[in-house]
Amino acid sequence: MEKLSKADLIINPDGSIYHLNLLPEDIADTVITVGDPDRVAEVSKHFDRIELKKGKREFITHTGFIGKNRVTVISTGIGTDNIDIVFNELDALVNIDFNARTVNKTLKSLNIIRIGTSGAVQADIPMGTILASSYGLGFDALMHYYEQQPSNDEHALLSQIHQHFDHIKGIDPYLTKASDQLLKQFAYDLPTGITATAPGFYAPQGRQVRARNTVNNFIGQLNSFKSAQQRITNLEMETAGIYALAKTLGHKALSINAILASRVKFEFSSNPNAIVEKAIQMILERI
Repeated sequence: MEKLSKADLIINPDGSIYHLNLLPEDIADTVITVGDPDRVAEVSKHFDRIELKKGKREFITHTGFIGKNRVTVISTGIGTDNIDIVFNELDALVNIDFNARTVNKTLKSLNIIRIGTSGAVQADIPMGTILASSYGLGFDALMHYYEQQPSNDEHALLSQIHQHFDHIKGIDPYLTKASDQLLKQFAYDLPTGITATAPGFYAPQGRQVRARNTVNNFIGQLNSFKSAQQRITNLEMETAGIYALAKTLGHKALSINAILASRVKFEFSSNPNAIVEKAIQMILERI
């Protein structure tokens, strides 16, 4: 079996993975990801018992128990570039023998649930909504560096999306479906839709402050896409990378979005923390 080089898989002197600073035994089979490092404690305060707290850079990890269920919550920071780091290193922790530097013969599949914030691009989705992403639609470049094997459904829907956005120079979206299993477990009564993932917060999400945008009316172009029962419902910065890398690595993923803004009505929530807390409690109750 081919050994992974010290440059490809970087292990710290204490045996932990390079960026996350975690040992294989530090993570549970159920992992909750949040963007904001401060939000890790907002999740783990609901644990019955916390057995581990570690952190390095923006990657803070708490592992503990809800009843008999062992759960890890980890912060990713913002953007799919950080998702690339977090998901590859989570996968390495469960599927690579660090001593031999070889891939394990039997691979483990993690259940990964993102609890994050987002803005609605449809007028009929009110602030305060907790929405599950049926698909992650990436406008970033992350997955152009990885081989993908889209399903027939993903391929057909992505073809329509490409036709809708083909007039925008330099954009080549990718698309990945949520885990059906996690949708059924955690989002059985939640509204769903395609979540668009942008490579930035300002112009890449249609905002204009001082720098001039090159894509006009990006929000209108997002909310005008329709395909059968599917439409683009919201916009954020991690979901597409989470879904695509999870599928590529053999893990299950679901993104739960606390809608804090209406990009159509130009409104932002006056109590965003309460909306995020609602999403956290809902997911933890369903573990």
